[in-house]
Amino acid sequence: MRRRDFITLLGGAAGAWPLAARAQQPGRRIGILMSLAADDWQGQARLAAFIQRLRELGWTEGRNVRIETRWAAGNPANTRKFAAELVALAPDVIFASGGTVVGALLQETSTVPIVFTGVADPVGGGLVASLARPGGNATGFTAFEYGTSGKWLELLKEIAPSVKRVAVLRDPGIPQGTGQFGAIQSLGPSLGFEVTPVNVREASEIERDIVAFARGSNGGLIITGSGAAIVHRELIVTLAARYKLPATYFERFFVAGGGLISYGPDLLDAHRRVADYVDRILKGERPADLPVQAPTKYALVVNLKTAKALGLEIPPTVLARADEVIE
Repeated sequence: MRRRDFITLLGGAAGAWPLAARAQQPGRRIGILMSLAADDWQGQARLAAFIQRLRELGWTEGRNVRIETRWAAGNPANTRKFAAELVALAPDVIFASGGTVVGALLQETSTVPIVFTGVADPVGGGLVASLARPGGNATGFTAFEYGTSGKWLELLKEIAPSVKRVAVLRDPGIPQGTGQFGAIQSLGPSLGFEVTPVNVREASEIERDIVAFARGSNGGLIITGSGAAIVHRELIVTLAARYKLPATYFERFFVAGGGLISYGPDLLDAHRRVADYVDRILKGERPADLPVQAPTKYALVVNLKTAKALGLEIPPTVLARADEVIE
């Protein structure tokens, strides 16, 4: 789904929903906790994908369901506050969009069904008992296995063989931040890389650490999956360009915004699939019986304009594997 598509979808919905809600008060309620900000177009695209699939399944705001949405904007305090607000509304199910918001919801309730997306290791993070049989009140869709993190390092080796030092941008406040960095760190020496962590909690911290890292030679970046990286994506892409640092990202929209290369799951597809689980729960199934599912769609995206600006020649083998090439 592109920008104009979800703007059209949400724009039409925004006009219709309040009128419909006044006309009748449907009994089913869905809570949504988004990890991004309300004015973030990527967050709006994810929400639109979810809402559109709900409609296809027969659930329409104001007709047979009420939807309460909160936007955490990558802020832990907001996450805790809105998690409590949503649970207090006693919804039939809560959709947790982004791995950083699931834990706060589970701290608030062990009974309200929760469907999540964007979680790297729900078993290791204590969110579910197992992938096949979650066992509690939460289930959903993983973002990627930690082993995928090693592919970002391998890609960097292919497209920028002169890079010897790698700064890994990760969120240390979430389990997947530690897990992704650990996978990259363990692979680094075998590929000839010196790996250094950089935290992505605050803009000032990101800029300070990248500027310090860029003072050395032969440097590159890996941006691991997190809500904080998405919130600060424009700053990260700008700094990578300014200091001529080849960088690999976990999602296409970084590359569309000027980043060099990305490999990762289709997050909009994951949000559509969440709607199927929400539908099943509203019809009586339990999260404990719905297996946690892995992504089914991955994409490799390359920005040739950025490669040229960095003085890089993307190998034909990489271009042949690419799902999309931006020129």
